[in-house]
Amino acid sequence: MRYAIEIAYKGTHYHGWQSQPNAITVQESIENALQKMMRTRLEIVGSGRTDTGVHAEQQFAHFDTDIEIDRSQWLYHINKILPHDIVIKNITPVNVQWHARYDALWRSYEYRISRSKNPFLEGLVYDDSRFYDEILMQEAAQMLLQYEDFQSFSKVNTDVQHFKCQLKQATWHYSPHLWVFEITANRFLRGMVRAIVGTLLEVGKGKMNIKTLETAILQKDRRLVGAAAPPQGLFLSKVIYPDFPK
Repeated sequence: MRYAIEIAYKGTHYHGWQSQPNAITVQESIENALQKMMRTRLEIVGSGRTDTGVHAEQQFAHFDTDIEIDRSQWLYHINKILPHDIVIKNITPVNVQWHARYDALWRSYEYRISRSKNPFLEGLVYDDSRFYDEILMQEAAQMLLQYEDFQSFSKVNTDVQHFKCQLKQATWHYSPHLWVFEITANRFLRGMVRAIVGTLLEVGKGKMNIKTLETAILQKDRRLVGAAAPPQGLFLSKVIYPDFPK
């Protein structure tokens, strides 16, 4: 039987989602909790990867087991075992063909910038009170929707077959104390969102104009765009499936 789990986590103390040698990751922490509770080693498959220090308000994964699970009791006990900064919000039986990664249609990220220092948001936002041109940043964000090859915003030496992503949304939401950049696409490249945010901030500071940004995208050269924004402001906020059971 296959089960889908909905997960949220604060990524501050983890080296990203995916298990790796000599590092504490979210995937490994969940698999260890599952082993302790279900007395067998289970491998989970996530909807995507998040990098070191990045958070998730909604992440999905699936695993296979012969054990029949009682939802309410299972959720209570697994969350008692998991670290305080990881929670499994829901578990749902799904068709054995359902796949957390390959069946996802859209993924949304939010990058959050606190415009004033707030100790209650420490580790969950990027603190930056400097002046930026909000209109130019919004124009640059909207311009991204015209393109589909985002090699310029990908980490180098990435093992992918292509750099094409279908963007559905890229917009800034401004309020006096918090700025949020929201972006939705069918897939994301490694480091893509943080590189985009860092570049949009360069536009907002007047260090890069929109024409130069367009040239950088067309030339597919990571060296021509801005440095990646810090990880603590980034959240995987939503994953959308075509027919995921409620």
